[in-house]
Amino acid sequence: MTNELLQDLEWRGLLYQQTDADGMAKQLEEQSVSLYCGVDPTADSMHIGHIVPLLTLRRFQKAGHRPILLVGGATGMIGDPSGRSEERQLQTVEQIDKNVQGIRGQLERIFDFAEDGNGAQLVNNRDWIGNINTIEFLRDYGKLINVNYMLAKDTIASRLDTGISFTEFAYTLIQGIDYNHLYNHYNCRIQVGGSDQWGNITTGLEVIRKTHEEETKAFGITIPLVTKADGTKFGKTAGGAVWLDGQKTSPYEFYQFWINAADADVIKYLKIFTFLSREEIEALAVSVEEEPHLRKAQKALAEEMTRLIHGQEALEQAIRITGALFSGDLKALSAEEMKDAFKDVPSIEMAKEDKNIVDLLVEAGISSSKRQAREDVSNGAISVNGEKVTDLEYVFNSKDRLEDAFSIVRRGKKKYHMVKFV
Repeated sequence: MTNELLQDLEWRGLLYQQTDADGMAKQLEEQSVSLYCGVDPTADSMHIGHIVPLLTLRRFQKAGHRPILLVGGATGMIGDPSGRSEERQLQTVEQIDKNVQGIRGQLERIFDFAEDGNGAQLVNNRDWIGNINTIEFLRDYGKLINVNYMLAKDTIASRLDTGISFTEFAYTLIQGIDYNHLYNHYNCRIQVGGSDQWGNITTGLEVIRKTHEEETKAFGITIPLVTKADGTKFGKTAGGAVWLDGQKTSPYEFYQFWINAADADVIKYLKIFTFLSREEIEALAVSVEEEPHLRKAQKALAEEMTRLIHGQEALEQAIRITGALFSGDLKALSAEEMKDAFKDVPSIEMAKEDKNIVDLLVEAGISSSKRQAREDVSNGAISVNGEKVTDLEYVFNSKDRLEDAFSIVRRGKKKYHMVKFV
């Protein structure tokens, strides 16, 4: 049996593995289904690699189904061995609680939490896992899963040579308890996860099967790992991961990550990350082929993602910064926007004292010599905070220090430097 939503997911490249595809399609056709995806709070923010399964869950919500968002306050205290070659460092309860709050706010941006209809539900597995004592865990759940079954899981088998603690060995069973709990108390029928979650999902299905006398109807879907066309890892920049927290990755940096997508990747990303229709994406694919210089697809991707994660106001600010940098008109930016835009350019610290522009250019390493500095100024190649300086006698003083802390000096069209004053 086919289902329009599943067909769309397949077109977008979002289906990797499924259990009983026909049975799941039938249930999706017949009724509104509750389904879940879990996020362990290993940090106080998610990064863009986390959100592919979550955005897939949001597609189900748009199709009339109810998403359950599980934040792993309990499983986060243990650590998922999936995709890791060594044990995770355990975090304190206080840190995990802080992380839960950070992730909760990000989920509320992505999903509709309306109280009626199919509004999303947010749950924390510490609410039920935290109430199970050791004897109950071993007696009620440890008996359900054979050790040989556990050892056959890729995530566990891959760690046998390097070693795995009982704590992480038990993780897959604890996640299985989650699915069983949601099946019993929230009528949850589908778990969605990344491709590394297949072993955990199937363990959950096994726990459900063994704890119910009647025939169960529960399913699992995994999403393929997102890769770049050149084989490099998706979601990383020179500065590290691309976070959803605007304090870790600013909306401008977030926007720049997406707008710099390669032509070979951008249509794939539009399918995976945005809610643009098939017709809209196919039109953008034609643009990539016929007019790649316009970068319409990249602009659409950057706008959709920045608006979704940071909101319309932050998107407009990111576009304004981008436009100012392209034109060189920095006067259109606030001091805070300049600081954000130029945080990664070469910088140097200098004392807060009046200084001739030629001397400053040499001391800051912007011009190679006094002769070169004089040429740069005379030729109109130097600007300070967006204002061109052509006077060799110009004195750099407090009026040039933004927030009395820094200045942006440009040499030529694209060579920017930040001078920090201490």
